[in-house]
Amino acid sequence: MKWIVGLGNPGSNYEKTRHNVGFMMLDALAKRHGITFGPSKCKALIGEGFIGTDKVVLIKPMTYMNLSGESVRAYMDYYKVKLEDMIVVYDDLDTEIGKIRLRYQGSAGGHNGIKSIIQHTGTQVFDRIRMGISRPEPGFAVVDYVLSAFPKKEKELLENMIEHACDAAEFSLDHTYEQTMAKFNG
Repeated sequence: MKWIVGLGNPGSNYEKTRHNVGFMMLDALAKRHGITFGPSKCKALIGEGFIGTDKVVLIKPMTYMNLSGESVRAYMDYYKVKLEDMIVVYDDLDTEIGKIRLRYQGSAGGHNGIKSIIQHTGTQVFDRIRMGISRPEPGFAVVDYVLSAFPKKEKELLENMIEHACDAAEFSLDHTYEQTMAKFNG
């Protein structure tokens, strides 16, 4: 069973922000496969279902971004799941808007949600789908940028990127992560 963790912040005021592309991707994946998110468990909204014949669990931590690791750890401890079955989906400043980058290990790269997951799991080795949000223009504070909504001119890039990330997650269910990276890192 794969469990896919999308990072974001709870609440309608964060819903359409750059920092919430992880939640956006999980919502799109859930919609594709008729998965609904149930009540909060393990400090997260959890949706369970099938993608083809593969059982998957979609997890949206409700701890706010900087504490995402608390939810991941709570889920791991309660359900006794393996870290190698987890994929984390999140926004990445160093990837151009509209592009995705897959990795299976690495540092947090300044991303506080990933930093929290590394702290709570004790490892940097876990599968990731990084969704590009590009860097802000000079003089624009990063914190304000990631908490801002995508402009209309990026709508198509965003939608295509979400679909591409969903495709990558689906492909990874029946292929190794190395094969998935080779196909989707272009």
